[in-house]
Amino acid sequence: MENPVAEIPHIIHLLTQTAPSTQRATIERYFAPDASFTHPFCRTGSFNGSRWLIWNVYRWYKIMSPRIDIAVDSVAYDETALRLYVSIHQVFRIWAIPGMRAPVQLVTVLQLVAAPKGNFHKPTYLIASQNDLYQVNEFVKFFSLLRVVWLVVLVWQFVATGFCVLGAVVLSPVSWVEENMVRGNRERGVREVVLGEGGEWVGKERQVTNGSE
Repeated sequence: MENPVAEIPHIIHLLTQTAPSTQRATIERYFAPDASFTHPFCRTGSFNGSRWLIWNVYRWYKIMSPRIDIAVDSVAYDETALRLYVSIHQVFRIWAIPGMRAPVQLVTVLQLVAAPKGNFHKPTYLIASQNDLYQVNEFVKFFSLLRVVWLVVLVWQFVATGFCVLGAVVLSPVSWVEENMVRGNRERGVREVVLGEGGEWVGKERQVTNGSE
């Protein structure tokens, strides 16, 4: 890839919506020979020739779901770290299970590496690793035919939020101690808190908080 941000949407479509031969050609052109693939349900590891496994993962992906609706919502590029963050939504269907339809969203993190110098027939950057990140309530859609599991996860997430609120209210004195005695992201023992040891550091932080520095 010479322009990762501009090219990656087309590459994703080639990987997910084309014939096996095109998938393989795409992987061999844009992935490093030792590229790795990580997904909630599988991973390849990284070793010389590991991109062959990535091709087979994409082949199986298309065998399970011959028709995939997929779109790239946004692309962010950390040029210093050579890392792409791609927001994607897709509709995954398994042909052998009538009515199975999983609309999911994910963020794919692609670590890039510079292509070998001196070979002008290769892209400027190659994909060294692909990491597909799903929220729990998203990836359970793959195996929840009636969305029962998805619904259970969704309810649990709201219940867990309720527990967070309850814990924050019940243990609010801990927050008061953190705000007025400990202050900040620092572990202090009971002796330090009670006797006021470390006061110089606490005073300095209060000055920064108050805009004195």
